[in-house]
Amino acid sequence: MKQDVEIPYGAYWSTPFVRWQGAFANQHSLKLAAEVARRELDRRRIDPTRIDYGVLGMTVPQRGSFYGLPWLMGMIGAESVAGPTISQACATGVRILATSYDDILAGRSDCALAIAADRVSNGPHIVYPRPEAPGGAGDYENWILDNFGSDPYAGCAMVETAENVARRFGITREAQHDLVLTRYEQYQQALKSDRAFQKRFMTLPFEVPGGGRKRSAEVLEGDQGIYPTSVEKLADLAPVIEGGTVTYAAQTHPADGNAAIILANESRSLELSADPKIRITPVAFGQNRDEIGYMPSAPIGATEAALKAAGVGIAEIAAIKSHNPFAVNDLAFAKAFDIDAASMNNYGCSLIWGHPQGPTGVRGMIELIEELVLRGGGYGLFQGCAAGDSAMAVVLKVEERGK
Repeated sequence: MKQDVEIPYGAYWSTPFVRWQGAFANQHSLKLAAEVARRELDRRRIDPTRIDYGVLGMTVPQRGSFYGLPWLMGMIGAESVAGPTISQACATGVRILATSYDDILAGRSDCALAIAADRVSNGPHIVYPRPEAPGGAGDYENWILDNFGSDPYAGCAMVETAENVARRFGITREAQHDLVLTRYEQYQQALKSDRAFQKRFMTLPFEVPGGGRKRSAEVLEGDQGIYPTSVEKLADLAPVIEGGTVTYAAQTHPADGNAAIILANESRSLELSADPKIRITPVAFGQNRDEIGYMPSAPIGATEAALKAAGVGIAEIAAIKSHNPFAVNDLAFAKAFDIDAASMNNYGCSLIWGHPQGPTGVRGMIELIEELVLRGGGYGLFQGCAAGDSAMAVVLKVEERGK
């Protein structure tokens, strides 16, 4: 039997995001995610055994991650829970939400944990067998750097896809830098009043697990590795590709972290919600694959699909969040929908707080929910591109229950 699907208010969390080779560089991403989930479920007085389905999103293998979601749920204390482990590059966050949503909608489960964890730091170095090679020498791959550097199908680096989209939409280096300054200022709004916005979903200060009797645990006040920017600093930066427009400041940085969202049917959502008067529903999802080598513009088609499925127009969307690995993403999106790029990404975005891949979209959706709650409700849109010139989008709705 089909049933309504909701996100219980407050039943979600994120760690701070930490620039790679920072405080999470030596943390096993699944063990860290399980420890954080135990802490956060306990803070919310949610018994992990009430969860009957799970979906794990991760894009960077870790030792033992072959066992995926069942291993993570066992570490959390939900030993009877099974479910898939999904990797869809930077669209992983929306995909695990959609997969959890579909399972509850179909009546196969009542309460699902959509959890994403990645450690981009110290990624795997893989040797693939090649018996026919001289001496049987294997092929070597650096999981992170080699895949950042070249799409095996498109034959180009990710930054080249940004340059392709910049040319298509007539986006200049100066326009990108203006938006970077805007995004940095928007992030400052999340830090006001002792990080009040971030503390709506993030436990701060954050104690990094692993401090034993011989040393104190490292404590993070918030996201780690974000540096102040200014007009003067940006003016000195040259494009990454000679003759191009995209500088290092106009793209995100790799990061480590994890984030999670609980979904449930209506009755279970009422039990788990921190405020049952607030109703949060995923309304529709969209997916798209753009022309080869044009990754940053793929969210345009994904958004069109999600809006059509939701039966709403862009003018009805109260808040927009994006995964924007490049400033080009938002500028192209704004041009396509004839909106002001500065109206998107209040309180922060991946361009500023970094990109641990799988968890990136999850944090973006959590921040979108909290912005909608502060606005008093309405429709929200999260969208973001992913490797393979693809993208996913989701329309969420926040409203007062019963209205």
